[in-house]
Amino acid sequence: METTAGLARINELGRRDHFLAVAITQRRSGEPAASVVNAGVLDHPLTGEPVVAFVARGRTAKLAHLRRTPSATLVFRAGWEWIGVRGAAELAGPDDPLEGIDAERLRVLLRDIYHAAGGIHPDLDAYDREMVADRRTAVLIRPEQFTSNPTGADHEEDE
Repeated sequence: METTAGLARINELGRRDHFLAVAITQRRSGEPAASVVNAGVLDHPLTGEPVVAFVARGRTAKLAHLRRTPSATLVFRAGWEWIGVRGAAELAGPDDPLEGIDAERLRVLLRDIYHAAGGIHPDLDAYDREMVADRRTAVLIRPEQFTSNPTGADHEEDE
């Protein structure tokens, strides 16, 4: 599946189930680690290329995994339809400085990711304070490969 179609499918399925995705990272042992995140599609803040992104709480195993092995897979689903995207992961946060992203640009980026993942917050200043307190980090995944079942599939699996 080409990138434009894959990202469109992520947006379609994401809208249908709160932009929830299973994030799969790699433990030190090489085994997969899975967690559920809200993720969405947006343009990379430095390059402008489309990425799939989520916000991770600071000091988590997920971030430790991504620092060691900067690659992730996200799987979005709605009913029996699903799409997975795999790619290199880039981090931008207080514990993961990314050249070109200062504190103000990070604040805006975290909001942009939140909105791309369907988030609506009644008090964005409170949201910003929470992001700082939690040492939240932006996780930007450059799509390299998509896997999916056919559109409209019912109980089918990709082989």
